[in-house]
Amino acid sequence: MTGASENATDESYDAFCHRPGILAGYEKGAFAFLWRAASSTTPMNRRDFLKSSAAASGAALAVGGVASAADDTAPQRQYYELRQYHLRRGPKTELFDRFYREAAIPALNRAGIERVGVFGVATGPDSPTQYVLLPHPTLESLITTTQRVRADAAFKEAGAEFLDAPASDPPYVRVESSLLVAFEGMPKLEMPPFAGPGKSPLYELRTYESHSLKANFKKVEMFNRWEIDIFRHNGLLPVFFGQSIIGARQPCLTYMLAFENQEAHDKNWSSFVGDPDWKKVSKTPGFTDGEIVSNISNLFLRPTAYSQI
Repeated sequence: MTGASENATDESYDAFCHRPGILAGYEKGAFAFLWRAASSTTPMNRRDFLKSSAAASGAALAVGGVASAADDTAPQRQYYELRQYHLRRGPKTELFDRFYREAAIPALNRAGIERVGVFGVATGPDSPTQYVLLPHPTLESLITTTQRVRADAAFKEAGAEFLDAPASDPPYVRVESSLLVAFEGMPKLEMPPFAGPGKSPLYELRTYESHSLKANFKKVEMFNRWEIDIFRHNGLLPVFFGQSIIGARQPCLTYMLAFENQEAHDKNWSSFVGDPDWKKVSKTPGFTDGEIVSNISNLFLRPTAYSQI
């Protein structure tokens, strides 16, 4: 494991982007505008804002999913769309299950999404809420998948009860969605070895908020350089790690861990907390929680019977 004694220093955006584990080329283009806006002391006028934000978005979309120009061998990172369907107790939960089982998942698979994760809240706020995880190979996939699904005749027929519900009898309370880009240290979603038909592993979804973009990038770097490896060593099996691009609680990152059961969860987290490498890393100047993490939230999820993750 790389030593954990390097101190954080103030640096330019370009220098920061080129530090190990921070940004690939497409991320740099997408986040450059945000960095300048966060660090500038001069207010932006509306024309500059629109021009800069459009350029940033265009840069991200133009190369979505392509590896950094500085490293053509870097693995292509996935993008994760994480949806939350807030439901009402009763028949609407059954309607949601029918819709995703019989209409949405088959259509998403036909559109190119290999695995669709659907999870219910086991322990956490806003129950009943169903979480849907869609791994995309590129940013372009996020757009084209939606277009293909909406044009899918079989989807519209199978999902008519859900899709055509009247305003007087809506199928859900609201839907929230966020977009994340996978970490360099874990560029693609990984299926836990104990997942599969007839099994019901416990998933933990954790979100770390930071007080600034720079602090957020530092926490991502910490995971890429050390923490993911320490997780794995102690039996904390990651499903995905993602840095939020669009969504609530900005700036933040979100990741999911898988456990066979609650006992395994408690045992493996206890092992992690006592790990000598973690104790060393967590005290490294520039990487302590007090410097780069402002809030942590977590909840426990169970996969539905038809979930593909």
